[in-house]
Amino acid sequence: MRLPVIKHIVSFIENNDEDYVVETLETLEDLIDLESLKDQEIDVIGELLSNLSGALEVHEAMKAGVNKKTALNNFMKRVQGSID
Repeated sequence: MRLPVIKHIVSFIENNDEDYVVETLETLEDLIDLESLKDQEIDVIGELLSNLSGALEVHEAMKAGVNKKTALNNFMKRVQGSID
């Protein structure tokens, strides 16, 4: 996960609609089942899925009243905590 990518996607959601991101997630989730994909391609799709999912989580926190910076920081702390 990359914070700059997540921030960019959150801005996209704010300027457009989260449905675009949800539909993109669904498309990528379906695509990842394609048997002819190479490992590197699967890794890239997985990274995209992680960033899109993270952006949706941050956006949900923002809808609940958390400011953008705090929502992003809380999300990244939770991700860091799960890695440790």
